[in-house]
Amino acid sequence: MMMSLRRGGERQNYNVVYKLPHGDSPYVRAKHVQLVEKDAEAAIELFWRAIKARDRVDSAFKDMALLMKQQNRADEAIVAIHSFRYLCSKQAQESLDNVLIDLYKKCGRIEEQVELLKQKLWMIYQGEAFNGKPTKTARSHGKKFQVTVEKETSRILGNLGWAYMQLKDYTSAETVYRKAQVIEPDANKACNLCSCLIKQGKLNEARSILFRDVLEKKKGFDDDLRLKLRVQELLSELERGEEEEAVLASVSVECKVGMDEIAVVEGIDEFVKEWRRPTFRTRRLPIFEEILPLRDQLAC
Repeated sequence: MMMSLRRGGERQNYNVVYKLPHGDSPYVRAKHVQLVEKDAEAAIELFWRAIKARDRVDSAFKDMALLMKQQNRADEAIVAIHSFRYLCSKQAQESLDNVLIDLYKKCGRIEEQVELLKQKLWMIYQGEAFNGKPTKTARSHGKKFQVTVEKETSRILGNLGWAYMQLKDYTSAETVYRKAQVIEPDANKACNLCSCLIKQGKLNEARSILFRDVLEKKKGFDDDLRLKLRVQELLSELERGEEEEAVLASVSVECKVGMDEIAVVEGIDEFVKEWRRPTFRTRRLPIFEEILPLRDQLAC
């Protein structure tokens, strides 16, 4: 009897310390193995059992996929999401897309990451994200906070810019980073935009943005060591680039922005204005009807 009480007390303590759900279902056992016993492979197997038993499928799927990523099984996680995401609720699909984008990044499948990011932008543009509302509630480290449609759009554009950088498509990266900065400027995206410009030999523009949007504002600059190091690296790149400017000027590189990238960023300013109007009711914004014919090109 005493042993039973002790085990019950230990389980209750684990629930408090590790914030485990209560009960003895397959999902709860999987979380216990993951967080308390630290057995990742066993936890993955138990999450599969929870999914098959239809026990908290949304949470089990996301937890399993993230754990597989940590175990360098990201490709398997991608296959699992594509094959079984229909078991998850409609509300969980957006979160699964975010997990999928992260998995694509982990595997170096950048083209697929780009296409999914474009699809997420189209969902926002057409009022299909956030259930047609201008904000949504998100959770991070157990805390809830509000995310605006502007912030989400800027975040996705920033991720899209990063993906284009990995593909060495600096012109497209510049286009989306500039639009992200218009919607919600921050120092990190300014540094990324600066890097895009340096790669294209636009040194004067790069230096201007670095000083105007980062060094002069200094918002959070003093407390962010990584940002300081990034700025120092960019300044060094600018100095080297300026020394080699004559050589760069002799090299003619023709870069074109694809029509799909133009379509993605065109009209975003009007889109943001519409969301800010208190009388906004329609789910699809008229400005995007003009570029709707390109939808298949971007989102298929």
